[in-house]
Order: sequence, then C-alpha cells, then structure tokens
Amino acid sequence: MSTVAYITTRGLFGRRRALLLLPLPLLLVGLALLCRSYDVPATDWGTPVLVGLGLAVVLPVISLIVGTGVLGSEVDDGTLVHILTKPMPRRDIILAKLGVAIVVSAVTCAVPLFIAGALAGSAKLGVGLAVGAAVGACAYSAFFLLLSLVTRRPVLLGLVYILVWEGLLGRFVSGTRVLSIEQYVITFADRISSSDLLVARVSLPVAVVLSVLITVGCTVAAVDRLRSFSMAGETS
Repeated sequence: MSTVAYITTRGLFGRRRALLLLPLPLLLVGLALLCRSYDVPATDWGTPVLVGLGLAVVLPVISLIVGTGVLGSEVDDGTLVHILTKPMPRRDIILAKLGVAIVVSAVTCAVPLFIAGALAGSAKLGVGLAVGAAVGACAYSAFFLLLSLVTRRPVLLGLVYILVWEGLLGRFVSGTRVLSIEQYVITFADRISSSDLLVARVSLPVAVVLSVLITVGCTVAAVDRLRSFSMAGETS
C-alpha cells in the first residue's frame, strides 16, 4: 500500500499537472496581501476572496486536478491493467491513491487559506478555513477519484459540478445547498472561527453527516468500480 502511495506521489509531481497546483493558491495569498498592504477593510474583501475565490474555486479545482490525476491518467493510458495484475486488494489501491489525493489537496489549499484568513481577520479564522479545507479535500477527492473511474471525462464533469451545481444552483436554489460540498466546508469554517465573513447555510449536523457519507460512499463505489475493471481484465 505504501509502495502504491509512493508511486502515485512521484507520478503526480512528475507531470506537468503538478504545475497547475501553484497559480490559484498564490493568487489567493497575493490578493489577501495586496488588500492588507493597502489597508482595505477586511469586510470589503474578506468574503469575496476567502469564500468566492478560496473555498469556491481554489479548493474544488485543486481537488479536481489531484483527485482525477492520481488514477485517471492510468485509466487513459492503459497502465491500470498493469496495476491490477499485482497481488494487492483493490481496496488498498484505492485507499492509497485517495490518501495521496487528500493529503496533497488539503496541504495545497489549507496553507494559503490559513494565511489569507489570518490576514483577513485572525489566526482563528485561518484555522477555521484550514480545517474546512481539510474536510472538503476528503469529500472532493473521493468524489473526483470516483469520477475518474466511471467516465472518460472526469475533469469536464467535475467542472460542471463545481461551476453549475455549486457555483450557480448552490447560490440561487436553496434546496441544492444540502448536496453541496462547498456549503459543508463553509459550515465547518464558520463554526470554528465564528467570523462575520462566513455565512453558513447548512447546519453542522447535516454538514458532518453528509461529508462522511460522500467520502465513504464514493470510496466504496470506487473500490467496487475498480473490482469491475479487474474482472473485465481477467475475462478478456
């Protein structure tokens, strides 16, 4: 399992895809530093930068890049068959790759969100955003990893989810917020920081339960899907 995690990490950072992880976090911190250096009140820029950019764009997009990258490329180039020939439970393969996706996404997003939150308000706000990012990384990574196994266009479908479901419907249709990972992240961050810059629209119990259900459910579905790949390879 550790070998799969090592190979996945090396492969992830050995591709050009890894370069895509840098611009958005740097933009987030850069905007926060710029606003702070010009003494712009946090009430004017905090919500658009922290929520509108940080939680609504940086976190899901980074998770999409990483979550679809840890396994999706192997599905596309056919090396997945080679992996499946190894005497290793499919569960361990998924857990190893998901673990890498979660850690990379969480660190890449939590650090700049903490810095931006500290610049906007306090270290407590930064901690709340970082914890929310870690929770979101778990749910997003599991969801996007599953997408990479069930479709050949995981990035496209992931962007549809981020832009249409969370970005458009989640803001104007109240019923969709219950199934929005972004809203769970905001709820966690809001409850920890108690900041006026964050407005939770989903209760904490709902955010906790659905975050766990999405993470576990998508992980189980991914394991089952990988087993079907194995069966197809063995019978062909």
